[in-house]
Amino acid sequence: MVLNLLPEGYIKRKTSTIPFGYSLDDNITGYLKPYPEELEILAEVSESVSAGEISLGVGVDWLESKTGKSMSRMGLKKHVDKVYGRNH
Repeated sequence: MVLNLLPEGYIKRKTSTIPFGYSLDDNITGYLKPYPEELEILAEVSESVSAGEISLGVGVDWLESKTGKSMSRMGLKKHVDKVYGRNH
């Protein structure tokens, strides 16, 4: 089975949008390659937004300054809502 041969952290591509912290892998069709450093920063930012320590605007600025990649405020809000629940 193919799943046993996947490198750790790879996820199946489900939509045309590639989630923050992942990229296409030219060698494994249909799966996305993780960038652990970006995913760690996203988790840290998301936790701070969820706890009310920072705003969405500060969060997206933080992500861009640390990773060089941008994310919209709405994209960050959707991620936070998905991970921490809508009533965080």
